[in-house]
Amino acid sequence: MDENDIGKIVVDVAIKLHRETGPGLLESVYEALLEHDLKIRGFQVSRQMAISLNYRGIKFDEGFRADIIVENKVILELKSVDKISKVHKKQVLTYLKLTGLKLGYLLNFGEERMIDGIVRLVNDL
Repeated sequence: MDENDIGKIVVDVAIKLHRETGPGLLESVYEALLEHDLKIRGFQVSRQMAISLNYRGIKFDEGFRADIIVENKVILELKSVDKISKVHKKQVLTYLKLTGLKLGYLLNFGEERMIDGIVRLVNDL
């Protein structure tokens, strides 16, 4: 299954999750529920995965923590805010660049309608 196939399923699962729970819960709650729903569908899911960063010979063991990585191919960054800002998008693009992954989603569960809170970001896909 390639990144785009995984992404379609992630979006579908996120929309269904949001319909059932609604907006306003903590990001960590959505993260745990999304992880559960994706695992039920047979995906390998890593949650709060530490990603190291090498900068000019200095290694940082925890350059950042990815909220969710699906099948070692797609990064999911979850938010529960009123509106997504430019910095949130830049964050995901930086994560993609640092990991070498090609596809990421910014999922804002704080939106009234989940479809309005989904941003697809790519790194040379």
